[in-house]
Amino acid sequence: MVEATDIEKKSLEAHVELCAERYNALDSRLLNVDNKMAELHDTINKVHGLLEKMSEKHNDQILTWGTGLVGFLISTIGYLLMNYVLK
Repeated sequence: MVEATDIEKKSLEAHVELCAERYNALDSRLLNVDNKMAELHDTINKVHGLLEKMSEKHNDQILTWGTGLVGFLISTIGYLLMNYVLK
């Protein structure tokens, strides 16, 4: 806490003026913190969006590989049936 100066102790007007300056300085600091928090919030939202896109891309890759593998297995089974079972 800021201690009162000697002039503040003797003059109410001086006290009021110094308190107004302190309040303005505090308000300025709070606005600065608020702006930084807003920037941080925006950055977090951007990172979250990028992570979601990466996750969707990874899921698409898994589906593509899975579909290819199932197709390969079905083709292999069909080939084996045609050549060894239905001969």
